[in-house]
Amino acid sequence: MMKYLQKLGKALMLPVACLPICGILMGLGYAIAPGVMGVPEAATSGLVYNIGFFLVKAGGALIDNMHLLFAIGVAVGLADDNDGTAGLAGLVSWLMITNLLSTAVVSTINPGLFQFAEDGTLANTATKIAFDKIQNPFIGILCGIIGAVCYNKFKSTKLPDVLAFFSGKRSVAIVTGVVSILAAVVLLFVWPIVFGGLVWIGNSIKSLGVVGVGLYAFLNRLLIPTGLHHALNNVFWFDTIGLGDLTAYWAAQVEGDTMANGTLINWSVGSYMAGFFPCMMFGIAGAAVAMIQTAKTKKRKATIGIVGSAAVCAFLCGVTEPFEFAFMFLAFPLYVVYALLYGIFAAVTVGLGFRAGFCFSAGLTDLLFSAKLPAAANTWLILPLGLAAFVVFYLIFLFAIKKFDLKTPGREDDQDSEMKIELANDDFTAMAAIILEGVGGKENVVSIDNCITRLRLEVKDRLLVDEKKIKSSGAAGVIRPGKTSVQVIIGPKVQFVADEFKKLAK
Repeated sequence: MMKYLQKLGKALMLPVACLPICGILMGLGYAIAPGVMGVPEAATSGLVYNIGFFLVKAGGALIDNMHLLFAIGVAVGLADDNDGTAGLAGLVSWLMITNLLSTAVVSTINPGLFQFAEDGTLANTATKIAFDKIQNPFIGILCGIIGAVCYNKFKSTKLPDVLAFFSGKRSVAIVTGVVSILAAVVLLFVWPIVFGGLVWIGNSIKSLGVVGVGLYAFLNRLLIPTGLHHALNNVFWFDTIGLGDLTAYWAAQVEGDTMANGTLINWSVGSYMAGFFPCMMFGIAGAAVAMIQTAKTKKRKATIGIVGSAAVCAFLCGVTEPFEFAFMFLAFPLYVVYALLYGIFAAVTVGLGFRAGFCFSAGLTDLLFSAKLPAAANTWLILPLGLAAFVVFYLIFLFAIKKFDLKTPGREDDQDSEMKIELANDDFTAMAAIILEGVGGKENVVSIDNCITRLRLEVKDRLLVDEKKIKSSGAAGVIRPGKTSVQVIIGPKVQFVADEFKKLAK
């Protein structure tokens, strides 16, 4: 199961790679045209405003459709050979499930799910909201998984001659459609329960005050791997249960005011957003420094590129996914600690009276402009709170990584000496052929992957593996970390060998 989660984590990096450019575009757009965010007295027309508006919409085109990027990206990432057909299958699954589970369709095929009281009002609003919010990243990831599984299973399907046109990869979309219909039937009953549970959690957290704020921040980060944090955010940021923190903040309202729908604002506006600023702007930077410091010497430059750039992106724009997905599946216990630190700092931040809000995320750009709104308070506290977050995140990450030898970026199992391996020749096809023969032929190969220096294989029968044969290819060594796992040490040119191996193993 853990291996599959790690593979899923790697697949998620494909759509997540789109986020930094989104954050940069939207951050620049907001800086140029604060009127886009509804900042009072800001210009809402003219050339400068239009440029800012254009940039915000360019970034939002991807951010607002992350569910689609997940559906396609996860499918391609999980496909055995990363074929684009899997991406099409993921999109097919997404279109099928989200359309079948849209509010209009659900209310037609099962009117009983939407029960009305005697006065004509909807009695079970939670069920309707669940299907109103069916287009979310969690469903996108699920559709991507469905698309990939169907591709891997049916890409080589052979049909009778009369249906031969639909054989192979052409059959994948058809099978995916059928599977997605079945998945939609299951979700028809399961999704309202899952979503309803989140609404219940929201109501419970609201009653806990400052402690609840910390608990919410903890759950927000903890749920990111599943995408369910978006459903949780809907409870606190928008008017799902009478608590619309983000909506009220940008409507220039404060505690005691009445929202447009008549709901009394009975909480301190900004509470469910303020606690993210110290962590995203400074805490992630501290954790990134710890990762860079503990990275292997040969991989430190690459680590700086991965987590260093992610920390800068988080500071400026509040885009945290590139940093989080870089280690959450490699060292999940550390990710839980990371989420816990968010909870602690959120509670402390709100308890000290710091209030700020965001339209996009808790980065510097949103902080600067949100500080002008009525609900903002004690924004100067970001400096001491940020310094504390940087130090605490740094020390805890540094201790945990060293103490438990966690495999954060730059600390993977690949030995440093493997980076120095030079192959005797560059006949990668011949090498791949000998390795394939050494692992028992393509019939014995279950999965193919590679890291920086190793060809990573899963086989059906470990007894068919001939290590001497594999080494005769020119490989530097063979490691067998599990009963069915085989790792062939190639060196920095492993990608070329892996590409040829995949071709031969088809």
